[in-house]
Amino acid sequence: SVFEFYAHMLEVIFDGYVRMFLRGRPVTMHIPDQQKEGYSLDQKVALPDKKLKLQWVYGYRGRDCRSNLYLLPTGEIVYFNASVVVLYNTEEQQQRHYLGHNDDVKCLSVHPDMVTIATGQVAGNSKDGKLLAPHIRIWDSVSLNTLHVIGMGVFDRAVTCVSFSKSNGGSFLCAVDDANDHILSVWNWQKEKQLAEVKCSNDSVLGAVFHPMDTNLIVTCGKSHINFWTMEGTTLTKRQGLFEKHEKPKYVLCVAFAENGDAITGDSSGNIYIWAKGSNRISQVVSGAHEGGIFSVCVLKDGTMVSGGGKDRKVVLWEHSYKKQAEMEVAESLGPVRALAEGKPGELFVGTTKNAIIRAAFPDTLTPIVQGHTDELWGLDIHPSMEQFVTCSQDRLVHLWDTHSHQPLWSKTIEDPGRSAGFHPSGAVLAVGTMTGRWLVLDTDTHDLVSMHTDGNEIISNIKYSPDGNFLAVGSHDNFVYIYAVSENGRKYSRVGKCTGHSSFVTHLDWSKDSQYLVTNSGDYEILFWEASNGKHVTNMDIVRNLEWATSTCTLSFNVFGVWPDGADGTDINAVCRSHDGSLLASADDFGKVHLFSFPCSQPRAPSHEYGGHSSHVTNVAFLHDDSHLISTGGKDTSILQWVVA
Repeated sequence: SVFEFYAHMLEVIFDGYVRMFLRGRPVTMHIPDQQKEGYSLDQKVALPDKKLKLQWVYGYRGRDCRSNLYLLPTGEIVYFNASVVVLYNTEEQQQRHYLGHNDDVKCLSVHPDMVTIATGQVAGNSKDGKLLAPHIRIWDSVSLNTLHVIGMGVFDRAVTCVSFSKSNGGSFLCAVDDANDHILSVWNWQKEKQLAEVKCSNDSVLGAVFHPMDTNLIVTCGKSHINFWTMEGTTLTKRQGLFEKHEKPKYVLCVAFAENGDAITGDSSGNIYIWAKGSNRISQVVSGAHEGGIFSVCVLKDGTMVSGGGKDRKVVLWEHSYKKQAEMEVAESLGPVRALAEGKPGELFVGTTKNAIIRAAFPDTLTPIVQGHTDELWGLDIHPSMEQFVTCSQDRLVHLWDTHSHQPLWSKTIEDPGRSAGFHPSGAVLAVGTMTGRWLVLDTDTHDLVSMHTDGNEIISNIKYSPDGNFLAVGSHDNFVYIYAVSENGRKYSRVGKCTGHSSFVTHLDWSKDSQYLVTNSGDYEILFWEASNGKHVTNMDIVRNLEWATSTCTLSFNVFGVWPDGADGTDINAVCRSHDGSLLASADDFGKVHLFSFPCSQPRAPSHEYGGHSSHVTNVAFLHDDSHLISTGGKDTSILQWVVA
């Protein structure tokens, strides 16, 4: 049938051009003269001789996960972001990565042996539309080898809580999934065998932990409940925690255990309740311990306790008798406290809901060691001459990152959600496009606002200076590209043209090396060419066919069409980027993968090296100015990954 004919991506070669079909639409790509000779669709392309190795993961998932930060005996802290579990040695400034998961990690537990780790993930989607089952992976934190995979086909939607038993040498593991009834299950993880399961609660379950002294007791907490579960054989029986005369909170947010076996809970009303060992009643109350919710309680090795507040952003140290000893406050820019972990003596690690990790020590030392974005992330560009890059996200933050220290050199909050970014070739300024049609120019040294403009009221999906620095192209979701003349080293802007002709939103754009022409892609898979000085549409292919392009970020062009898989939807590839030496092409896809191809990539279904780490859609890729590294950004996962190219 005609439909089947178009459902596949077909390439037809005619005189001087190749045509491929995306969702039944023909996309015509003109072959440069020097490549025409001897070009054939059947030529085999070699895999690139270079590979990628994940070197650094920026950010931490604190915004919607908890109990996910621990210190290991190796001196590394362990946490996760996107589908990567990070082991970060903060002294040596080195990271290792467990890459066994294929989608977002949501929970983590460290075995009493302090080597074995369990991590649970959400259900994912593979590129052939199959559901990837949520499951738990148990792995060795020294070798990074996967030891066991449990729960394939058992869990629903996601594994949200996981915890090893403490008192029987850690041979049990409990888990809660994201099914409507939030099923609590107990496993003999070494035998990969389920021992028991029970419906836990219709409401959200935020924590599930084994009692440290009683192998058969599990405590769960969440929306308006704390439950004490006793396991006998294959049955789990519940005793509800009784609040009696005490205020019943909307949420019990966290649970920990004192040295004597009492359970300690922090709740959404800012109260700490002590539940006597073996009892489901409150024996002691610290009311108003925090203003607002208490997301984390951590009992330290010396038996004292720290608690972390949401609304008040305070970390409070409590004596054995639950008397306040000291407190410190996390800066607003770093966010409310989400997770607490004991570091070396006198040291704490604090994870926040703004996806930062802080090294802390009383009375008032708070040093951020991990920072990231907290909302959908698309904007990325590379400094033209230094080992730096910029990111901007819908969280309204612009970060200028240093690739050696892996810290922001500066961060700036802008008025609108960010979407795109571009450095001036001098590196002196950078332009930032937003979701609202507004775009601004920042000084890269002082991060002061140099200039602000508005074009339309839709997303500025692309913002890019010409190679000579004399023009700026602003691509919008209103189907237009606005062209500005740039003077005074990026400090002055005047509009000289508007490219009119796309019938859908502008997705990508590239400048010619001589700064005279532009090429653009749109949401309906058009490829159009323009004169830069006035925005006139160029229809004569002889003018543009042999142009050299300063960058290759358009996902539709003759030199990159090999990145498209068979039967692709035109939204499956979000970004491509050519290396500066012209030998490699990286792509970012909708399935959590970064691919590395040889460039040019003008054979159908070209072979590539494929790399996981992100979850769902990867939004952008860019090579550093010297091609030593590749940076990739995740959309929903808000993470930034830095890869060594070697």
